[in-house]
Amino acid sequence: MPLVPKSRLSRFGGWLPSSVVLGSYIKCHTDRAAERYARYRAGHPDIPKGVPLSSCAEGPHVPSVQAFADAINADPVMRGLFDKIFLQVSPLNQVPNFDRLLFMLDGVVIQPPSYHIATYPDGEEIGEPIGVPIYLIFDILSNTSAAHDLFRMDQFNVAMKQLLDSWGTYLADPNPPAPLPPSNSSLNDGPEGWFSPTALKSLETNLGDLTFDETYDCPDPDAVNRGFATWDAFFTRNFSSDKLRPIIDSGGNTFIYNACESTVYRKAENVQLHDQFWLKAQKYSLHDMLDGHAYAEQFVGGTVYQAFLSPSDYHRWHSPVNGTVVDTFVVPGTYYAVLPDSGAEADDPNLKPGDPHGGLIRSQGWLTVAAARAVIFIQADDPIGLMCFMGVGMCEVSTCQLSVKEGDPVKIGQELGMFHFGGSSNTLIFRPSIKITWAEGVEKDRHRWINSVLGLVTAL
Repeated sequence: MPLVPKSRLSRFGGWLPSSVVLGSYIKCHTDRAAERYARYRAGHPDIPKGVPLSSCAEGPHVPSVQAFADAINADPVMRGLFDKIFLQVSPLNQVPNFDRLLFMLDGVVIQPPSYHIATYPDGEEIGEPIGVPIYLIFDILSNTSAAHDLFRMDQFNVAMKQLLDSWGTYLADPNPPAPLPPSNSSLNDGPEGWFSPTALKSLETNLGDLTFDETYDCPDPDAVNRGFATWDAFFTRNFSSDKLRPIIDSGGNTFIYNACESTVYRKAENVQLHDQFWLKAQKYSLHDMLDGHAYAEQFVGGTVYQAFLSPSDYHRWHSPVNGTVVDTFVVPGTYYAVLPDSGAEADDPNLKPGDPHGGLIRSQGWLTVAAARAVIFIQADDPIGLMCFMGVGMCEVSTCQLSVKEGDPVKIGQELGMFHFGGSSNTLIFRPSIKITWAEGVEKDRHRWINSVLGLVTAL
């Protein structure tokens, strides 16, 4: 596989669009939310300002958002923390308050993600994918101490999961009830469609010399929407052939292969059972990552490899080794919580120093102990031995679906599971009894194809 050169957007991998597109997208939703809020207020002049808009036959919100609003408003602690968020948030924030946030969510969960077109001050148009729209609304809000407290609360994440599950059900429904548009309605070749010439170019960024149609299994390649009946079908699309991501046989069990189509985030050695994951360095803490599983102790002193997927990447997981699955489970967790920080660092390729956007991306090490995640232990053939794959759901990715169970034999490149809608991260964890010599190009901010060789293993 040829090296993929670092690009201007490599570190955020499609999670954060350019500042022009991001600002335009948020303004578009805040303006529409303001209009909906004004119409509702005009129709209900008897409701005092500052009073939570409670559920009623006429709204004010779509059912899933109303349920989320009711859960927050019914809990004084959660509502109080939300109010503090808007006092603490950066002046760059465009969302004025909690009520307006709810009206923004109304506009998101009734349609599939789409491409967004913005205009530079000189009139030039720029378009970029908006694969994780709710994340973009919560992004700058999450980088506050109040959000750190609120977004880690079990009650908050239960309410958020219900909202995301409802949206996810719609995105997987080929026949959603009226007046909802088809969940594949953004799979078109219009200016804000995922198959417009500009959008296709972004989808094909990491596909080498092949096009989208040549790379993926499209049910109807001649149709504008490529035959994908739902947004979820498009998001979880499979490759058209195993030959597109070939497996180089080591002749023994000495290679580790990439489990996800992803961009390298970090490699860490001598990881500990307990460590200070909440500090800036975000050290890996095995006990917390693996939810206290007994196998965690076997990895003390070992190696962790982490990489993240962009919203436009292939979102299925493949086995990085030959072996047998010895345990699997899913750990519930947070969706939008981050480690608050002082903003982008001086070497950030996209943001100005101190810009508070992108806190979730900068918190990826911490998310391995906080976010919803799927854990798969595999007893690999020697010399690798016991290893672990962990799929970390980030923000909208509220579903980590397992395709294997305890006792299943697995081969390199075999599907282990998948993420549903959004973006995500993954880690591979190895015991200290092996040495890994990393392959060329396995370095931070490099995009790596699934099934490609990550490293050579030798026994110690």
